[in-house]
Amino acid sequence: MTTSLLNQKKEEVKRYYGKILKNSDDLKTSACCTTDGLPEEIKSIISTIEPEILDKFYGCGSPIPKLLKNCTVLDLGCGTGRDVYVVSKLVGENGMSIGIDMTDEQLAVARKYKDVQMKKFNYVKDNVDFRKRYIEDLKEADIENNSIDVVISNCVINLSPDKAQVFKEIFRVLKPGGELYFSDVFTSARVPREFRDDSLAYGECLGGALYIEDFRRILAGLGCPDYRIVQKRRINIDDPLLAKKAGPMEFYSMTVRAFKLNDLEDRCEDYGQVAYYQGTIEGCPNAFILDDHHTFVTGKPLLVCGNTASMISNTRYGKHFKIVGNKAKHFGLFPCGPVPNESNSTDSCC
Repeated sequence: MTTSLLNQKKEEVKRYYGKILKNSDDLKTSACCTTDGLPEEIKSIISTIEPEILDKFYGCGSPIPKLLKNCTVLDLGCGTGRDVYVVSKLVGENGMSIGIDMTDEQLAVARKYKDVQMKKFNYVKDNVDFRKRYIEDLKEADIENNSIDVVISNCVINLSPDKAQVFKEIFRVLKPGGELYFSDVFTSARVPREFRDDSLAYGECLGGALYIEDFRRILAGLGCPDYRIVQKRRINIDDPLLAKKAGPMEFYSMTVRAFKLNDLEDRCEDYGQVAYYQGTIEGCPNAFILDDHHTFVTGKPLLVCGNTASMISNTRYGKHFKIVGNKAKHFGLFPCGPVPNESNSTDSCC
């Protein structure tokens, strides 16, 4: 895609989210408007957030992981700042929550309530920062290399006309062992050009949906050969005209996590390692869910592949797990994967 076409797409998205949509009721699909399955902790924080922020928020999931205390978190495409403020509460006054967005109207709402939200959280100093920039170029937003603990995004990366560049920037700014945790729209096949060029389809987060295998290839090219799917749901297209244009294509809202680690392999390999969850992550006393096929029950041994062992030991989760074994002896491929079913089948590496 040429530079002029890239800029044209950006302007179309800015217009759609800045001028056309007034609140979430104006959306034509269920792609960017769900709070189903939000953890009680997140719901409790959202209940303290100003109504205007919530009314004009367009997300497709809950891309907020556990264990954020004192972290620096970056929200790509933060919009009116709902998730930035949720994270602000979770990281605490000594953490930092940064939001990046390109839409003036959205950022105006986010900034409008900054002082109000800080008072609600009883913070003496604020820990949020909203910056008007494009997510394809985080250098312009003064985000330095290896400076971010966690990157989140809520139904935004699909709107970028240069997704490969977005992920390149994400892995540039993440610290070693840092985490990308985001919700977005994916499809099981590449979106045809005519659907991608439809301004309504694109604005509704469908036209720019990323083919899951292309996503895998992008991450692999950045040195991340394994990602994990946490949640997945089918998207319904309620608008008849848009549904007709989409035809048989299937779209999914997925929450995905990936880590900046240098020891991941492109297949799940068996080294005879066993993981024990200590039950010490706040809000997870009985079990911790890594992805759609790894639920770690407190104190219960679980055989894990080498990649999983790295994800839970060489990241901020490390002190909450005990890993028995190393990579000294190899036993072949690890028989790892989710239980097949219609609503939760995936193509993740593991």
